[in-house]
Amino acid sequence: MVRKSNAGLQRAPGATRRLRRDRQRDVILRAAARLFRDRGFADTGMRDIAAAAEISAANLYHYFNGKDELLFYCQDRALDRMLDAVTAARGTNAPVAERLRQVFVAHMRTLLDDVEGATAHLQTESLPPALRSALVRKRDRYEHALRRVIADGVRTGELVDLDPAIVARAMLGAMNWTVTWYRPEGAERPDVVGDVIAHFLVRGIAVRTPAARRTLAVIPSRPSRKTI
Repeated sequence: MVRKSNAGLQRAPGATRRLRRDRQRDVILRAAARLFRDRGFADTGMRDIAAAAEISAANLYHYFNGKDELLFYCQDRALDRMLDAVTAARGTNAPVAERLRQVFVAHMRTLLDDVEGATAHLQTESLPPALRSALVRKRDRYEHALRRVIADGVRTGELVDLDPAIVARAMLGAMNWTVTWYRPEGAERPDVVGDVIAHFLVRGIAVRTPAARRTLAVIPSRPSRKTI
């Protein structure tokens, strides 16, 4: 028992270092995300990212070898989260419309609020071919997983009978495009924007709408004015 405890103590410093490294990576990713969004990937340099993250340029290279690696890391982690969300949704017994809503909420949270720097989600063409191909393959996996969820709903009659491939691409396009117009300093929080978009997309394909019933305010009609 003592030997096991000592072994755990010996591993603790390494685990602590990894935790600190992950936290610093998150700081760098957030700084890079802001710059990629405001300036664009091409016009952002490693020195700019280091300054925004409040570290030296030399220290930045301890975490990322270059801008391409940083962007790849951002998007690769974002896609991992999206794939995990689809896997988790498919593993539940919830109605398909609710599973889709969960996937979309996770997708939007990753794009707008998480640390992966996914505001650069549409800038894959900036990467070298090898890195770009790896991301495209993972994106294809995610799209096909989403198609399967939609196909499940069509098969059970919970979703409108439309081509799952076309529907999936239309929904992905709508969600991904939010990174071009959403501004963190705006009035709406990322979770609110994500929830609205997720409900909107699900309502468009669900046979039985899962959204909560809303009460619409009735505007009283005004008496017409007589023309003199």
